[in-house]
Amino acid sequence: MAAAAEGVPATRREEQPPRATSEDYKLLENMNKLTSLKYLEMKDIAINISRNLKDLNQKYAELQPYLDQINMIEEQVAALEQAAYKLDAYSKKLEAKYKKLEKR
Repeated sequence: MAAAAEGVPATRREEQPPRATSEDYKLLENMNKLTSLKYLEMKDIAINISRNLKDLNQKYAELQPYLDQINMIEEQVAALEQAAYKLDAYSKKLEAKYKKLEKR
């Protein structure tokens, strides 16, 4: 470049940015169209997912009273089971005492 400034013609042609041709613009336009279509598809998918999620949440809300009843029954069954174990242990003690008294 210093040589060009001194009046000596440059033997190398300075690199210029590539010029966009109409084919390049058409390619970019097609890429933009395809990208736009992809985003529309993704939007539709997101809308469907959102709708399905709302439906599932509504169904879950409708089931919630039954789930609460199931939990309550489960707690009652656990308490009844504990009572049955205590009754079984008590009846075994009574049986042992009865056999002890019966031997006398």
